[in-house]
Amino acid sequence: MVVLSKPAVEQLSYIRSSNKPSTFSPQIPIVDLSKSDPKHQVIKACEEYGFFKVINHGVPLEFISRLESEATKFFSLPLCEKEKAGQPQPYGYGNKRIGPNGDIGWVEYLLLTTNQDPSLLRFLSGKNPENFRVALNDYMSSVKKMACEILEMMADGLKIQPRNVLSKLLMDEQSDSVFRLNHYPPYSDVQPLNGGNVIGFGEHTDPQIISVLRSNNTSGLQISLRDGNWISVPPDQNSFFINVGDSLQVMTNGRFKSVKHRVVANSVKSRLSMIYFCGPPLSEKIAPLPSLMRADQQSLYKEFTWFEYKKSAYNSRLADNRLMHFERIAAS
Repeated sequence: MVVLSKPAVEQLSYIRSSNKPSTFSPQIPIVDLSKSDPKHQVIKACEEYGFFKVINHGVPLEFISRLESEATKFFSLPLCEKEKAGQPQPYGYGNKRIGPNGDIGWVEYLLLTTNQDPSLLRFLSGKNPENFRVALNDYMSSVKKMACEILEMMADGLKIQPRNVLSKLLMDEQSDSVFRLNHYPPYSDVQPLNGGNVIGFGEHTDPQIISVLRSNNTSGLQISLRDGNWISVPPDQNSFFINVGDSLQVMTNGRFKSVKHRVVANSVKSRLSMIYFCGPPLSEKIAPLPSLMRADQQSLYKEFTWFEYKKSAYNSRLADNRLMHFERIAAS
């Protein structure tokens, strides 16, 4: 049995039943990476949704299932064993508290750097801790390769040269990418207020370039459309979902919009998700790409380094508009 220390009910966030999507939406864009030229689909999805589903992605299903199995074993450990990972400062095991600024969710998680230090996983226990390390390495390497392929498709679709202008930030040895495993236990013993749903992870955008998400076959992910309505994303354990992040919104001068999303916990089934957050080096300057700017077009954002934005983002609440402080209008 998975043990998640129970947040006090009054601390949790809820969605009123009348505000939650009642059905899955058929609108989610799907990009098939096995097709000859999917770049136009990628661009359209990034412009209209900031989000799309990827099929025929080339990541071996064996890598996916192996990591899910190892992650399930970890989250099934007694709480005292999981806490050996240490507090997430920034890397380690977290339980219900999301960041240092008061956000609470019905979630436990493991946050790791993608540039793995062997000592980082020293806390892994059980008979075969090496299995978890191998599963992580295989999965992250394969997902990173797919992410680079998608970023190069974006560059092609935007007619940016060189085509690795985005992917090179991920390939850089100093890339500040992170990997997160989220576990949302069932909340059957919690009574939601007013018949609402328990929020597993509150609404937010991701600060990085893109995020590559995969989950088990339990629903819960919701995205916000441009009109402010929320739709549920049908789960698909064999596919991936791509989120446009704040940094890519800035680099495209607002042409792509980072997608606001959240997770609703399930009262019956556990949800396990794996997210690869594709970040640039800390010293990388983030600004609209000159090749995307017309001669008469003004930048909507001040230039900043990824370190500056990351620091600002992680000092904010989840639902805050983090880019507001870096918009030129706000700066003037």
